[in-house]
Amino acid sequence: MNYSIKLMALLCFLTLNGLADAGEWRSLFNGKDLTGWTPKIVGHEAGDNFGDTFRVEDGVIKVSYDHYDKFDRKFGHLFYNEPFSHYRLRIEYRFVGDQAPGGEGWAFRNSGAMLHGQTPESMGLDQDFPDSIEGQFLGGKSDGKKRSTANLCTPGTDVIMDGKLRKKHCTSSSSKTYDGDQWVTVEFEVRGSDSIKHYVNGDLVLEYTKPQLDDGTLLESGTISLQSESHPIEFRKVEIMELDAE
Repeated sequence: MNYSIKLMALLCFLTLNGLADAGEWRSLFNGKDLTGWTPKIVGHEAGDNFGDTFRVEDGVIKVSYDHYDKFDRKFGHLFYNEPFSHYRLRIEYRFVGDQAPGGEGWAFRNSGAMLHGQTPESMGLDQDFPDSIEGQFLGGKSDGKKRSTANLCTPGTDVIMDGKLRKKHCTSSSSKTYDGDQWVTVEFEVRGSDSIKHYVNGDLVLEYTKPQLDDGTLLESGTISLQSESHPIEFRKVEIMELDAE
């Protein structure tokens, strides 16, 4: 096989795997502090980092509850201050420690990344979750039962899946279960209001189209945020590659 044929084969391979987009990865997290990020926690105004929930230690973003008496449904989100439309978002996370006292049963080893979300300033004081498309992170319970990650949840939103409007709040991905405190790499390929794909450790596990608000308004862009839902979690990488609109 000559050089030209080899090059053509490589380009075809990259295109088919969605990796041929121009752009460079850049970190949204400087490894030192939360510059560029805004917390919003239930019952508190945007910018009030109640209980030092979101913090940077040892070069990672930590979501911790050691200053809480009990969780008491104080769901929180850490918003990046710049909105995005067409991009790839890559996150490395792991669950650690024990769930905060008073956390919901469903929130055990549960967190997520919110995509195409509203701004923290536009949220109600006691609003649990921003209107957004959630890439849900779940950790296994070490009980031998399947518990996938990079699932889809839709607070205030809907999507089209398999050609039909998907009204179900959460939809499981095809990923395997990740027990313990191992690091997991999740990537989201977001194409404005056209399509979103979820990848786990390089494997495509879920895809859908036409992200929209409950009233049918298509979501072309929005905020990115990281969740606090009562189980400690760490994020060591939050990286983005902006893509050209097709």
